[in-house]
Amino acid sequence: MADWAGLVSDADAVFDREVSLAAAAIAPTVTWGISPEQALPIDAHVPDPDRIADPIKAAAARDALDYMALTPGQALQSVAIDRVFIGSCTNARIEDLRAAAQILAGRRAVVPGLVSPGSSLVKRQAEEEGLARIFTEAGLDWVESGCSMCVGMNGDIVPAGERCASTTNRNFKGRQGPGARTHLMSPAMAAAAAVTGTLTDVRRFA
Repeated sequence: MADWAGLVSDADAVFDREVSLAAAAIAPTVTWGISPEQALPIDAHVPDPDRIADPIKAAAARDALDYMALTPGQALQSVAIDRVFIGSCTNARIEDLRAAAQILAGRRAVVPGLVSPGSSLVKRQAEEEGLARIFTEAGLDWVESGCSMCVGMNGDIVPAGERCASTTNRNFKGRQGPGARTHLMSPAMAAAAAVTGTLTDVRRFA
C-alpha cells in the first residue's frame, strides 16, 4: 500500500478533465449474447437489431438472439435460467465465494448449480470459513477446483438448450456444452439468480 501511495502525479500536472463515478449507482451487468461485449445493465432490455446502425453489429446481434432464444425488447430480468455455475479461475477467488455466500446464506436455490473454487487453496480456505456449508445448505454442489463447467470439462456441462447464469469469462456458442446458453455475471449476481431462477438484480438483496 505504501508503494502504491507513492505513485502520484507531479504537483504541476495538468489534466484535460477529471471524471468522478458514483460506483453505487452503476447497475450490475449481465450478458445477453454470445460474446462478453454483448452485455447490458441488469435493468435493461434485450436490444433490437433493427435499431443498431452498424450492419455488422446488427447481424451479430441477430445471430446472438437466435442462439440465445431471446426476443428484442425482452426485459433481462424476465429471463429464466436452468442452472448456475460459480467458478473459474476468474471469479472463484475467496472474496468471490464470500460475496456469493452472503447472498445464499439462509436461502435455497431453486435451480441446480455447481460451485468450483478457483484453486485448492481457495477451496480449503472456503471450507474453513464455513462458506462451503452455506453453498451446500442452499442446494448447490460443492466440487473440486478446476475448469469444470467453465469449458464443459469432466462431464460438467450445460445441456443443450438450457440457460446458465455463470461467473466465467467467456460465453461463446457451445462454451459450456453443445447448445448451451451462457449468461455471464458476477458471483453475487449468479447467487441471486440461483435463488430466484431468473436473471436478477442482486441489489434487491442488499
